[in-house]
Amino acid sequence: MFDEPFVFFFAPLVIAIVALIFARKAMNQVAELRQRLDAIQSAPAAAAAPVPPPLTPFEAFEQTLPPVSTAAAPTPPPLVPDAESVAPVAPPETSEQAVGGAATPPPPLPQPDRGFEETIGTRWVVWIGGLTLALGGFFMVRYSIEAGLLGPGVRTMLGGLFALALLLAGEWTRRKESISAIEATPIANIPAILTAAGTAVAFATVYAAYALYEFLVPATAFILLGLVAMGTLAAALLHGPALAGLGVVGAFVTPVLVSSDKPDFWALYIYLAIVTAAAFGLARVRLWRWLAVTTIVFALLWTFPCLQCGPSMVGPHAFHVLAGFILAALLVVSGFMFGPPADEGQVEPISSGSLAAYLLGATLIVLNSFHADTAMIVFGLLVAGGLLVAWRSDAAAGAVGAAAALVFVVFAEWAVRANPDMLVLPGGPLSDIGPNATDGSVSLHLISAAIFAAGFGVAGFLAQGRSVGPIIPVIWSAAAVFTPLALLVALYARIVHLDRSIPFAILAVALAAAYAAATEVLAKREDRPGLQASIALFATGSLAALALALTFALEKGWLTIALALMSAGTAWISTQRPIPFLRVLAAILATIVVLRIADDPRIVGTAVGTTPIFNWLLWGYGIPALSFWAGSILLRRGGDDAPLRTVEAAAILFTVLLAFMEIRHAVNQGDVYRQSAGLTEVALQVCVALAMAIGLERLRIRTGSVIHNAGAILLTAFAGLAAVFGLLMLENPILWYIDVGGAVINLLLLGYALPAVLALLLSYAVAGRRPVSYANTIAAGALILALAYMTFEIRRIYHGPVMSVGPTTGAEQYTYSIAYLAFGVVLLGIGILFNSQRARLASAVVIALTILKAFLIDMSTLTGVYRALSFMCLGLVLVAIGWLYQRILFRRQQAAPVAPATPTGS
Repeated sequence: MFDEPFVFFFAPLVIAIVALIFARKAMNQVAELRQRLDAIQSAPAAAAAPVPPPLTPFEAFEQTLPPVSTAAAPTPPPLVPDAESVAPVAPPETSEQAVGGAATPPPPLPQPDRGFEETIGTRWVVWIGGLTLALGGFFMVRYSIEAGLLGPGVRTMLGGLFALALLLAGEWTRRKESISAIEATPIANIPAILTAAGTAVAFATVYAAYALYEFLVPATAFILLGLVAMGTLAAALLHGPALAGLGVVGAFVTPVLVSSDKPDFWALYIYLAIVTAAAFGLARVRLWRWLAVTTIVFALLWTFPCLQCGPSMVGPHAFHVLAGFILAALLVVSGFMFGPPADEGQVEPISSGSLAAYLLGATLIVLNSFHADTAMIVFGLLVAGGLLVAWRSDAAAGAVGAAAALVFVVFAEWAVRANPDMLVLPGGPLSDIGPNATDGSVSLHLISAAIFAAGFGVAGFLAQGRSVGPIIPVIWSAAAVFTPLALLVALYARIVHLDRSIPFAILAVALAAAYAAATEVLAKREDRPGLQASIALFATGSLAALALALTFALEKGWLTIALALMSAGTAWISTQRPIPFLRVLAAILATIVVLRIADDPRIVGTAVGTTPIFNWLLWGYGIPALSFWAGSILLRRGGDDAPLRTVEAAAILFTVLLAFMEIRHAVNQGDVYRQSAGLTEVALQVCVALAMAIGLERLRIRTGSVIHNAGAILLTAFAGLAAVFGLLMLENPILWYIDVGGAVINLLLLGYALPAVLALLLSYAVAGRRPVSYANTIAAGALILALAYMTFEIRRIYHGPVMSVGPTTGAEQYTYSIAYLAFGVVLLGIGILFNSQRARLASAVVIALTILKAFLIDMSTLTGVYRALSFMCLGLVLVAIGWLYQRILFRRQQAAPVAPATPTGS
């Protein structure tokens, strides 16, 4: 079993030998191809041709084409071989050369397709060989360190000689290939790979001499690393992207391979800054976007492992992101300083992403250092730099949005962090913590927040109208609105701990006034791309700031009210400033309020109070309901669309919830979370649902709203289900032990009589405007509730407040029959008097039920005089009903058709 140092030494050696064998084979093939080409060029012409006169370039190009056949069928054009299999075409000779009598050489013969062996031998072996050379040098240095074979000076000198040898070999092979007529093999360029390995080893050697062995002072190391970086840049200009890719990867991986137990972060980050500058410069000269992205990714990745060293190393980390940000702004951002040209009015992803990446690195440093002063200052400088670069170049405008989001992340994390050295109580610092422990941090964050808010706000407003693209002003205005509001919320949560604060309310009002002024100024300008969206965003910011002002000045529950009022205010503004986004915003705010009550239906938690009706539920649900109704009226002036329907739905929902929550609060002594409901609560809910359904049926006739229509149907369905399953089953006083109260004024009147009347009114409200079956179903429900009320009321007379106990006597059964008959007669009289077919049908149903009761119940349960009286009364009533139908109703129906035929008097 070989030990580890032997493996580290032997494995690269074996790979290098194999690579050398394949490379030798490839060189033999190249020599054979060169001989074939020389033979083709030296072959004499087949027939002597007279010297042609000087030709124009177009005629010379025509003579290079194959001759046209004289046969009838034209010869098809020759197939063009694969680009990689064709030898490079020699430049055309000048006219003087043609006059000299030299025969024009024929075009080169097409080469066969590259096979598997040639692909492996000419491409992959070269790549692996170059990588093996570089890794062999790195691992040899590492092995010499671990085994103690050579001294530091010897190691450094050998590393430099190895790098120099690789660079010389790369340059020699490049010149040999340029002298010969054989084109370098695409992709696997041997000179480029040798040069790349040499530059990587040179990077590692200089870095080790400075950081590990302290042979070099920082100034000397800086100069040498800069020279190596510049040499890599110059070599990549000659050798192409292969050298650039391997060089950048090797340069960034070098600190990992050549490591030390005591890292020097300043040396590391100076080294990375030089590498980044070289890579960005090369990417700018050659316009290699992939190289810029690769460099940014590697530089950002080097931020993460170094953060584990704690907040004591803020300085070098801050230098790393600051240097990378400056280099990206100078060389990568399109249209700024030395960057590539930019398209006017367009956001360029790499330009914006490069700045955003370094801003993210600065954010990580701030969070990891617990908001150290140095980290906060550097973060602020990078944010300011991002705004400045984006101001000068539209290509970097995307960094504005990233900067706004990261600013909020920093302050939000500071707001929720529970550190004992921070001010967390409104009354002052924590006990045993002096003011000096908190003043600096809080003061720095307050000053930073003010600068950020002013910078984003002012820049976002002034940026309007500077760009020809529509997206740029929207990005600026969104950042101008979002950042100050987000910072205000974060500071409010951190400093006053979400308690009432008049100073913060004043700041919110001032912010709302500033946004309103910006809205008015922009609304008077000439329309430009993106202007309307920016106006809508500033108007939104004004309303949001007002809502925050109410939240800061009032109790926590007023947030729901403030947001609802803001929805109505947005709807009103949309009537004064017809900006389409404002209608959408009103709907969004309504949705937020709905989601807010889903979190806590009591709105203010346990502080609802126990007073019926006049408690926090009235304000928490009533004011939003009124606000949404007003907003829907205002929005309807602009047409029926999705935002209007959203606000209408919220208005109906809050109105229903107001009624239901107040009922539950009053019935359960303030406990709205009680798991059971009694007869009183169910009865009140059924009555309220039916009453609201009647109101919506009337309202939908005027508005034609699909939301009003759907709301009426849903409330009717709820009332029907609650009546069936609640009133007639789960809360039925005959089935369960329920005290219904007094003889006449009791729960039966509320639970059955009043719902029956409301259901009857609802059936008449929908008559002629909805299907007949819909109205008849509601009328049938009213009839069932009326019969239930009569039945329960009679049982209350015989059994007292608790009707579920005691036997049913003959007198009680007889009373039921008499009451049903009387009710049927009354319905018949109403039907005849008002010519209502529905009332007569209801009478027939009641009489039929009475007949069934007489034959199925009275005949078996009643005895003596009660049985006789029951059947006698029933018979008399049936005869009277028949007489009424024959003498009154039937006669009227017969006389109706004859009346028009009667001649009029003279």
